[in-house]
Amino acid sequence: MRITILFGGTNKERLVSVASAQALHQALPEAGLWFWDADDTVHETSSEVLLKHSRPFQDPFRPGTPSLGRIEQALDQARSENRLLVLGLHGGSAENGELQAMCELRGIPFTGSGSASSYLAFDKVGAKRFAAIAGVKAPEGVALDDLDAAFAEYGKLIAKPARDGSSYGLIFVNAKQDLVAVRNAAKTEEYLIEPFISGVEATCGVLEQPDGSIFALPPIEIVPAEGGFDYTAKYLLKSTQEICPGRFTPEISAQLMDHALRAHRALSCSGYSRTDFIVSAKGPIYLETNTLPGLTRASLYPKALKAQGIEFADFLRDQIALAERRTQR
Repeated sequence: MRITILFGGTNKERLVSVASAQALHQALPEAGLWFWDADDTVHETSSEVLLKHSRPFQDPFRPGTPSLGRIEQALDQARSENRLLVLGLHGGSAENGELQAMCELRGIPFTGSGSASSYLAFDKVGAKRFAAIAGVKAPEGVALDDLDAAFAEYGKLIAKPARDGSSYGLIFVNAKQDLVAVRNAAKTEEYLIEPFISGVEATCGVLEQPDGSIFALPPIEIVPAEGGFDYTAKYLLKSTQEICPGRFTPEISAQLMDHALRAHRALSCSGYSRTDFIVSAKGPIYLETNTLPGLTRASLYPKALKAQGIEFADFLRDQIALAERRTQR
């Protein structure tokens, strides 16, 4: 079976995807490299071109090769060439289950969660409901029509795209003029609006291994730069602190790990996931689950793996083994 790293994508998180691919390639140097471009075409590219791309978070990647065709044609080729896809993708149709469904219908093995769980986790409203069924506390939603009343009641709100990564489109509602920004943003895509919850930002990864064991990784404490953990704070500002293991009490750490496992299972995730929380005065509050979290050298999930004593290359080999096994079943 030929291992191929698929990265890029047609959505705005493709820049992060290129940085993930660089880390994946260094851990799996023998793997092929397929870049999914913004125009929906796929290109086979080289190690030299990928690793020379020095500003992945800012500059678009240029593969410098002819197209293999659109994504459907590339997947047909992957099936005929017996390829297994290591998904270095994030957001959009790469993470919402659409790509996973295309792979499943062709019998192509791929890393990460399947189409149904990817779709559910990507929908923040649905994911919150399923997490709540599993006993994980999540914030109440605010209807767009109730925006003014909610702002008057809570004083602060937070709004984010209901079906996209939270690195983009995040709106902090601290003043009345921010309500206008939310209404304008909601004209073009569905927004999830919640009361702002004060506390410490945290995230916790979950890992499934080929022997069937599944466990939570050490929780990470996030101290955002300039008050918000958006795209700039995550990837461009060195003042953002990501502390792993986080400086939580043993009781809070245990709750974060338990709740991350509950969310992973409630959403039927496979392989690995990462769940985000706010640690409030009342304990951890669920925010969302990522089925394809960032795998760049600076990303949170690889930091948690390191804290657990797991080498990144070993993690990837195990995920490849899981992908092979799922397809055989």
